[in-house]
Amino acid sequence: MGMTIAEKILAAHSGHDSVVPGQLIECRTDWVLCHEITTPAALRMLEERGMDRVFNPDQIVAVPDHSVPAMNIKAAQMYQKLKGWVKEKGIKHFYDVGRGGIAHVVLENTGLIKPGQTLVSGDSHTCNAGALGCFATGVGSTDLAGAIYAGRVWFKVPETMLIRVTGEMQEGVTPKDLVLEVIKRIGADGANYLVMEWVGDTIDRMDMEGRYTLTNMAIEAGGKTGIVAVDDTTRAYLQERGVQPGDYTEYTSDPDAKYRVVIDLDASAVEPTVAYPHIPSNGRVAGSDRIAVTHAYVGSCTNGRIGDLRDVARILKGRKVADGVQMIVVPATQLIWKQAAQEGLLEIFVEAGASVSYPSCGACLGMHSGVLGPDDVCISSTNRNFVGRMGDPTAQIYLASPATVAASAVSGFISDPRDYNADRIQAAD
Repeated sequence: MGMTIAEKILAAHSGHDSVVPGQLIECRTDWVLCHEITTPAALRMLEERGMDRVFNPDQIVAVPDHSVPAMNIKAAQMYQKLKGWVKEKGIKHFYDVGRGGIAHVVLENTGLIKPGQTLVSGDSHTCNAGALGCFATGVGSTDLAGAIYAGRVWFKVPETMLIRVTGEMQEGVTPKDLVLEVIKRIGADGANYLVMEWVGDTIDRMDMEGRYTLTNMAIEAGGKTGIVAVDDTTRAYLQERGVQPGDYTEYTSDPDAKYRVVIDLDASAVEPTVAYPHIPSNGRVAGSDRIAVTHAYVGSCTNGRIGDLRDVARILKGRKVADGVQMIVVPATQLIWKQAAQEGLLEIFVEAGASVSYPSCGACLGMHSGVLGPDDVCISSTNRNFVGRMGDPTAQIYLASPATVAASAVSGFISDPRDYNADRIQAAD
């Protein structure tokens, strides 16, 4: 029987000619991604056991991103722990504060992680990198410690869900709307421990930024990871980052590969979608209800890329954020922040009355730089809307695309971005 992309990668990294779902394997890891929140716990485990080593300092990427710049003494100590370890172990790939941003987005642009490789991190959105045709997944601090020490992790080979998306997306509909629609259909546990493999002519036409949004949110459906096969779009993206086709291995799913389930989605029927509290699967069409918002947030590893910021600028240009609404825009990395500045996007945000913050995870998980208070209502381009995710447990979080967030910030109510006429939406660049 044939194998899927994920199965082929896992077979190649575990010394097997083939693997089958449910099989337990010891998998070699090409890369370990570390940040200042989960890594210190893994390092303590190693230190307590006299196992304080790194399997290969050249295969570790360290990016402080969750609570930087430090918002309190504890956060500063965690940052110091990561930075001290990086220096002690001679870890070359360190993207410090002022040189990095959100770890997943930093990594995707380095040219380090390549198709056909494996990546683990103590962060659930590590699946983001699956858009490059690699197997990338989050692990707990214990498994992270093992990966740092030995460069190997135990996995149960996951089954795969095939998501076939065809047709042209409507004006105003984005990849964020597609993934929210899929999660609405299958449920927040609909892909539990499955690989979510995205195919179809819609995906073929999608740029890498959009693909990252799709794979990033696999965990929001319970998935082990998301993945997209390598094509010309992937190859061109990698070449721009100095990676040549001969530098990596491309895997494709066999025609007779077995899938746990196949989902067919007509992209032309998808509308701007908002996930209502308190679960990402609670999706409804944007503007279905007149819900007033107090906060609008654009950013995160899901939707803080330059294309997302351009979408926001097109709607905010010549408009103002509604009275009573606090809008925060967070470019995902320093490089994206710089590009947004060069294109004049930051000026548009400021003129509209939005605040632009330093690249970090920050308010996405309720740590700093925009934490929600009691009864706040936030429309957010992030990935989770669980109770207390962004701050006070009484706050309400609505997930949406950056365009929907921008439209809602302007109107003061959750709004359909298609209501903003094309003659008012001018390219910000």
